[in-house]
Amino acid sequence: MTKSGQLWGGRFTESPNETFAEFNDSFRFDRRLFDADVRASIAHAHGIENAGVITTDERRTIVEGLTHMLEQEALNPEYFEDSTAEDVHSFLEGKLIALVGDAGRKLHTGRSRNDQVATAFRLWLRDEIDRIDEFMRRAQASLVAVAERHRDAILPGYTHLQRAQPVMWAHWCLAYFEMLERDRDRLADARKRVNILPLGSGALAGTGFPVDREAIASELGFDGVSANSLDGVSDRDFAVEFTSACSLIMVHLSRLAEDLIIYCSTEFGFVTLSDSVSSGSSLMPQKKNPDALELLRGKAGRVFGHNMALLATLKGLPLAYNKDMQEDKEAVFDTVDTVSISLRAAAIVLDNLTVNEAITRDAATKGYLNATELADYLVKKGVPFRTAHETVGNAVLYAIGEGKELHELRIEQLREFSPMIDADVMDALSLDATLAAKNTIGGTSPLRVAEALEAAKKYREN
Repeated sequence: MTKSGQLWGGRFTESPNETFAEFNDSFRFDRRLFDADVRASIAHAHGIENAGVITTDERRTIVEGLTHMLEQEALNPEYFEDSTAEDVHSFLEGKLIALVGDAGRKLHTGRSRNDQVATAFRLWLRDEIDRIDEFMRRAQASLVAVAERHRDAILPGYTHLQRAQPVMWAHWCLAYFEMLERDRDRLADARKRVNILPLGSGALAGTGFPVDREAIASELGFDGVSANSLDGVSDRDFAVEFTSACSLIMVHLSRLAEDLIIYCSTEFGFVTLSDSVSSGSSLMPQKKNPDALELLRGKAGRVFGHNMALLATLKGLPLAYNKDMQEDKEAVFDTVDTVSISLRAAAIVLDNLTVNEAITRDAATKGYLNATELADYLVKKGVPFRTAHETVGNAVLYAIGEGKELHELRIEQLREFSPMIDADVMDALSLDATLAAKNTIGGTSPLRVAEALEAAKKYREN
C-alpha cells in the first residue's frame, strides 16, 4: 500500500482528483463484502504459506489479524466509519497492515484485486442464495398453512379474468407453491455456477506462485476452480443468472399479489387482509389499502431493472477486467435485499389472510362455471364434443335470457337442447360434482388436492 493509502499509486505523480475519487470509490456499498473478503483472505494466506511465499509464523500473524478484524467489525457498528479507502479490499489491507505490520504487506502476494473481488463476491452471493432459499421455503410453508386453514374453501377459477371453472382454494395456493419450487430449483442451479473459485486467476493471466487452488477452493467450500484465468476475473454471468432467477421469483410474487389485490377488493370480497399488512388513507377514513401487496407488485420492476442493467453493462466489455464491473455490486446487493424482504412480506400476508368461504363458494356457483361439465355429460352419452360444446353454448345463451344458472333450469328446459339429457344431469351440474370430476393427477378434485397438500407438507418437512 502506498503512502496515499491506495493499492496502486506507485507510478503516479498526482493524487486523484476529488471528483474522480468520489466517482471511483465503491467502499460505501462494497463494504458488505467485508466478511467474505476476510474469509477468502484467510484461505489465501494458507495458500501462499503452502506455496512457500510466507512462513508459518507470518501466516499465523495474518490470520490472527484478520480474525481480530472480523470480531471488531461484529462488535463495532462504526467500524467502517471515517475510512478513506476506495473499496473494501483496500480497507481490509490497510487495517491489516496497521494491525500486524509487514506481515500484512505480504498477504496480497499472488493475487490481484480482480480475482480477490470476484472471489469475495461469489462467496458472499453463495451465502445469500442459501438465505433466499430459506425465505422461499418459508413462503411455501405459509401457502400450505393458509391452504390448510381453508382446505374446504371453493372459489371461481379465472381465465381472461372471467369466471371459468370452480377450483379448490388449496389448489390455488399450491399453484404458487409449485412456482416457488421451480424458483428454488433455478436458484440452486445458478448456485452451482456461482460456487466456482476464481482466486488464483491473478489480474488476468494466472499467478506465478505455486498455490494449490483446489485446496483453497475446498477450504472455502467452493465446488471447483475456474478453468480459465481470463474468464475467472472478467465475467459476471453468474450475477446475471442470479438476477434473472430472482426476476422470476418476483414475477410469481407479483402475480400472487395481483390475485390477492383483486380478491380483497370490495367488488370481490373473497379474502380479508390483516390490518397489520394494510394501511389507510390520509383523507378517506374508511379506506383499507393492500399496500404490502402493491409493494410486492411494484418491487418486481426494480429487480427486472437490475437484471437488464447487468446485461447492458456486460454486453460490450472486452476481455478481461474493466472498471464497468464495479456496477455489478449494487445491482446484486439491491436484488438480494428486495427479494428477501419481498418473500418475508409475502409470508406474513399469507399467515394473516382470511378466506371468506361463503362468498367464494357462492361465486363459484354463478357465471355458468359448470358449462364444461354439461358438455362432458353429453360426451359421456355419446355426443361428439364439438356438437356438445355448441349445444351447451346455446343452453347458456338461453339461461342468460332467463336470468338463471344452468343448474337452475328445469329438466324440460335443458332437454330442449338435447334429448340425451336425463334427470341425472342435475347431479353432474352440482358444484361438488363439478369439482370431483377433475380427478386426474394435478386436478382440482378434493381428493387430488388433499393428496397434493399432504405431499407439499411432507416435502416441506424434509
